[in-house]
Amino acid sequence: MVRKYEILTFYFAKGDVCMLAELRQKSQITIPKEIVIKLGLSEGDKLDIFERDGAIYMLPVVVYPKKYLDELRGELNEVKEKIASGEQPVFDNVDALFEKLEND
Repeated sequence: MVRKYEILTFYFAKGDVCMLAELRQKSQITIPKEIVIKLGLSEGDKLDIFERDGAIYMLPVVVYPKKYLDELRGELNEVKEKIASGEQPVFDNVDALFEKLEND
């Protein structure tokens, strides 16, 4: 039997394998099931896709609403102000934090 193409599978690290995916209409590909399961991906999950040095990379990402991030930044700024004023205690380690919580 003569093969038109030879498919090579590359092993990068223990348990990692490069799998073949085909580019379809509208530039769509199907991520192999083994990878979807390994990464715990679900329909609707977002992926950051970029090219570097001729390779395509896809990384799962979490997208938060801008309003949520703005509220979080506000809370962080409040905590920073409390730390600067001495109102918010700062602990050297987790054990010191728990000791303070148990004594209060």
